[in-house]
Amino acid sequence: MSAPRPSLSVLDLVPVRGDQTSADAVAASISLARTADELGYQRYWIAEHHNMPAVAATNPPVLIGVIAGATRRIRVGSGGVMLPNHAPLVVAEQFALLEAAYPGRIDLGIGRAPGTDPVTSWALRHGAGGVSDEAVARFPEYVDNVLAMMDTAGVGLSVQGRRHVLHATPAAASVPTIWLLGSSDYSARLAAEKGMPYVFAHHFAGTGTAQALELYRSGFQPSPELAEPRTFLTVNASVAETAEEAYRLALPQLQMMLSLRTGQPLTSQISVEDAEKVVLPEAHQQLLDAMAARWVIDEPAAARERIAALAAEHGVDEVMVHPVAAAHEGAPRASAPARETTLRLLAG
Repeated sequence: MSAPRPSLSVLDLVPVRGDQTSADAVAASISLARTADELGYQRYWIAEHHNMPAVAATNPPVLIGVIAGATRRIRVGSGGVMLPNHAPLVVAEQFALLEAAYPGRIDLGIGRAPGTDPVTSWALRHGAGGVSDEAVARFPEYVDNVLAMMDTAGVGLSVQGRRHVLHATPAAASVPTIWLLGSSDYSARLAAEKGMPYVFAHHFAGTGTAQALELYRSGFQPSPELAEPRTFLTVNASVAETAEEAYRLALPQLQMMLSLRTGQPLTSQISVEDAEKVVLPEAHQQLLDAMAARWVIDEPAAARERIAALAAEHGVDEVMVHPVAAAHEGAPRASAPARETTLRLLAG
């Protein structure tokens, strides 16, 4: 018997191909989000990455506003905002306004990693020492600050002996759903302790998912916002009419991730045809093959079955797909046809 089909969502890094400008990449993501909206996908999340030649997702709140304004019903959020990069009040204000503009459609996913290189971390903090160990160590406090500042009642602060009430927005009628994200045990334990929804970055880590989810579920403490654990699974996916074509489409992203993990220079995303010309050392090919085995790269029926099996294995009823299918030479610059095809074929 086949496993029940989970709800589907989308994770987007706003990839930039070698033939695209940033404007083209954003236009392609708008088109992808509209496709997801039409197909009934549940949510569309934007990741935060900085100073990467193949990624235009530098500012999730800005992109969330663009995507939410271009769609009708799908929830839009961050997957995630890297909180050590930002003042908690700024994050709270941004997402309070997004929720005011699109009530009931905004998710705030929060992560602890800087999501960039040390130089960019330094620049994000205006040259004030970068994302310091202290900022990372105070992550639980920063999470509490964001939660309190977004509360409709505001939060009381004592400054110079006087008490002040601070609101992220003057008259909030609702707040976004706030998630903790992570690729280690740390965020699983913290989300459980605070009674928050939690997502493990299965698409990035590839291992340790079951252990992290068990830590979260077994340690979960109910909160006023959440009575029971709430989580879902993330997965990289490339789906085409044949498994062979799905692999060809995944190859540029596989090679980029290989470069990232082996310390090689990064470039904008290359075409399928250019990726097929690359000859890798045997050790690197083995690493690439191991990554590919953890991704969902297949024809439609097999891909849908594998996603359902992963959801059943990890006890979730939602899977967030990161569509990694690249483009052939000559593909329209303001759209991502293979990524849209992945979403259409998975929706069935």
